Amino acid sequence: MTINKITIFLAADSTVQSYDLDEKNQGGWGEFLQDYLTDDVQVINHAIGGRSSKTFVEEGRLHKIVEEMKEGDYLLIQMGHNDATANKPERYTDPSTNYKDYLKMYVEGARKCQAEPVFITPVARLHCEKDQFINDFPEYCQAMKEIAKEENVVLIDLMEKSLAAFETLGYEEVFTYFMASVNETDFTHFTKKGAKQMARLVAEGMGAAKLPISKFVNLLENQS
Repeated sequence: MTINKITIFLAADSTVQSYDLDEKNQGGWGEFLQDYLTDDVQVINHAIGGRSSKTFVEEGRLHKIVEEMKEGDYLLIQMGHNDATANKPERYTDPSTNYKDYLKMYVEGARKCQAEPVFITPVARLHCEKDQFINDFPEYCQAMKEIAKEENVVLIDLMEKSLAAFETLGYEEVFTYFMASVNETDFTHFTKKGAKQMARLVAEGMGAAKLPISKFVNLLENQS
């Protein structure tokens, strides 16, 4: 008898998406999450660049995941980067109103399938002032935390975890995590090296979350 693997679906933006093999520099943490999980779990990455919580839904991407999801699966949701682009109204959501409404749609979609939603706060950008790394999306992080509490959803605070990691590592090392180290202009997207380390932080968060899936987290395989 074939036993179906637990599937982790990723709904997110370009900081999470998988990049083509011919893209040797840029990476998203969704590319590397599987590296920190045992073979009992498979990751299906639906993350795509330029999407907010709103456009991901409006384009039918959440619906597609819901059609594939089964009981016991997981939906990891990282939204906020593109929600904050007020100059692009097609993407923008207000953190105190419709951003929260859209997040609830992801929760509802997962639970409709008897799957487990997990919120992940937006990952940090490379923004440092006076030797202090900055959270560029505080309102969205707070809104996500509020909905997590309201809807009883597990939350991995990737913003906090990434900022803490950056503080420990220092700017010179963290700079190599971002595409700015390649093209001098991109302080949002990760190099493969940086994406791999963000995936490790997510896996650590999963391991600490005391979810059924936590037992499948394996941080020993990839120490670098």
